[in-house]
Amino acid sequence: IAMNARFTPALFAHAEAVLGLVLRFEYPADAVVSRYFRDHHQLGHADRAFVAETVFAVLRRGRSIEARCAGRLSDRNRLLVALAVTRGWSQRELAPVLKASEIDWLAAARSMAEEDFPPAVRCDLPDWLYDRLEAQFGADEVLRLAAALNQPAPLDLRVNTLKTNRAALLAQFAAEGIAAVPGSLSPLAIRLRDKPALARHPLFLGGAFEVQDEGSQLLGYLLEPRRGEMVVDFCAGAGGKTLLLGALMKNTGRLYAYDVSDKRLARLKPRLARSGLSNVHPVRIEHERDVRIKRLAGKVDRVLVDAPCSGLGTLRRNPDLKWRQGEDAVAELAVKQAAILDAAARLVCPGGRVVYATCSLLTAENESVVDAFLAGHPEFTLMPASAVLAKQGIALAGDFLRLLPHQHNTDGFFAAILDRKA
Repeated sequence: IAMNARFTPALFAHAEAVLGLVLRFEYPADAVVSRYFRDHHQLGHADRAFVAETVFAVLRRGRSIEARCAGRLSDRNRLLVALAVTRGWSQRELAPVLKASEIDWLAAARSMAEEDFPPAVRCDLPDWLYDRLEAQFGADEVLRLAAALNQPAPLDLRVNTLKTNRAALLAQFAAEGIAAVPGSLSPLAIRLRDKPALARHPLFLGGAFEVQDEGSQLLGYLLEPRRGEMVVDFCAGAGGKTLLLGALMKNTGRLYAYDVSDKRLARLKPRLARSGLSNVHPVRIEHERDVRIKRLAGKVDRVLVDAPCSGLGTLRRNPDLKWRQGEDAVAELAVKQAAILDAAARLVCPGGRVVYATCSLLTAENESVVDAFLAGHPEFTLMPASAVLAKQGIALAGDFLRLLPHQHNTDGFFAAILDRKA
């Protein structure tokens, strides 16, 4: 209720304005929300939290909320149902904004039984995505998966081993009253209970940790980069995995961070400065057939391909993706993924390794891409992920890395280890 202490018609109007902008689906929801907050800096921390959480609740539970609206589909009504049903607010808590004419309608919306909705509506997924996931996982498993995808993600950190270790960082957090526990999968992960503002924390500014989902951290352990090797992060983005690889290489060898986006690589620069790494070389490329890549053909020890994908494994963080992506986009992505994997594989020397990874849940972007690659590249073999992780004290079964939020409490990840024969 502390959250609702400042609940006023004005605050509700802010939420309505943000939702209207987000539901145009022109830009990623988090970018729209951040921009709105920049333009309205009179909103305090609690007000922003209310607006963001309520808008994201509508994105997460879009279809079941629409079903409960019973034809009265306005942004206002979506927000009222989200507060009453998803966030569990009472009529008394909603009193500052609830009109007398809406009381019975909202009570009816609240009393609808979820079991009566069609499966895709219950799961809050578009029909095409529900159908694909049901074919892969079965109806019962999709219900559990969807329930986990509709929860907000926890905040995970990765310890920078060049600056500190996990035990020391946990001790420091405990001393400051920040509730944190070691991650259950990655040896470098720390999971925070709440979401404290860490951007100005001295340990963050000093490079002792980075924010990174625990599942994402495991990709570095699949690649197993060694001291003195030449390693490429093929789709480096803002460099979260690049920094992990550099630390695993003990700041030796050469680590190239390739990306087609100047903007993403620019976000790597301050992170690199904090990290203490000196073996990282960011390189902007035009495309996967860039001449700068061809120069390294057959010379690289290890390549990480965290391929551009639908991002459907990250719906806990980016719930708008399920409404912004379509089947056509997935088909186009699969073609692009195959081309990128093919280009990345040319870099690897005999005896070298490629790790292909996505944060997608779909076979079309995962197993199908890897199967087609292996069929066309007999010089590569699939190395069981479980064996590589077990050597590093990480117990996960399976030839592929498959992480799912309802089973592992991470984002959804897929990865395959492709070793080139010596």
